[in-house]
Amino acid sequence: MSSSSQAPESWISAFCSLVGHEYFAEVSEDFIEDDFNLTGLQSQVPMYKEALEMILDVEPEDLSDEEDEDEDEDEDEDDMDQDGERGYRRADAAERRHLRMASDLSVIESSAEMLYGLIHQRFITSRPGIQQMAEKYELGHFGHCPRVHCGGAKVLPVGCSDIPGQETVKLFCPSCLDVYNPPNSRFQAVDGAFFGTTFGCLFFMTFPELGVGGHKPPEKPLPDVASPLSGPKDGRTSLSSSLTSQQNHSIPAQQHQGPLPPQPDMINGVAPRNLAPGLGLGNIYEPRIYGFRVSEFAKTGPRMKWLRSRPAD
Repeated sequence: MSSSSQAPESWISAFCSLVGHEYFAEVSEDFIEDDFNLTGLQSQVPMYKEALEMILDVEPEDLSDEEDEDEDEDEDEDDMDQDGERGYRRADAAERRHLRMASDLSVIESSAEMLYGLIHQRFITSRPGIQQMAEKYELGHFGHCPRVHCGGAKVLPVGCSDIPGQETVKLFCPSCLDVYNPPNSRFQAVDGAFFGTTFGCLFFMTFPELGVGGHKPPEKPLPDVASPLSGPKDGRTSLSSSLTSQQNHSIPAQQHQGPLPPQPDMINGVAPRNLAPGLGLGNIYEPRIYGFRVSEFAKTGPRMKWLRSRPAD
């Protein structure tokens, strides 16, 4: 079967296949044709009707009528003008019509992209839309968290605002509950409002069985080695080595105080094992100088450490 006989690519498929649009889901035409799903968008998008027709690959109804009217006007002008001016006026009218159509087409294309993005924000919170995004999430299409202690946890595209033009798209990590800029610059032109602020939380409440934690290497026990500053003859250790030894063994001692109490199956619609598994004890970088922990009151100390704290139970 030749390529010329194949059906042409739809506007939605072409839009989602553009470079930088890999995060988008393909909105079904049935969802777009439902007027209830488009409530309130007409006042936000200029040339709404034309943009909607472009998204649905619908030919404008009055396009042929306008062309016929322009041809009639050209014929009338030709009859009224002299023979020497007919060709000039006909070319001038055709040029004006071409410029008008080109300027309108650029505005319609821009409006169609905004309209599709706002429809996309609503579609990914529906059942078919969130299922489509779940398949992309499981395949790792959105990337992984750059934070070391998250162990490469999968991220999800979200918006920090529901109003277009405020923020670009961000990547939300459910392991550390933080957002990051996409690593590739081609996503910096994607509006965050096209994903919205609701999608991220609703996604993990819809699929509580998903494991959001990354793959962390097994922890190695700290060896109980004497400090090289200690004297082997008298058996005494220096003050710095004793303090360092106490600090190194204080964390494992806190981790193995005892078994946790029974946990509920769900907490606000989320499994307890998926509540920020990348935070808490042992998952926060602790600055040290020659083995000594830096004071929290120091300028370089962990003054905002409480933001990544997580209770053990």
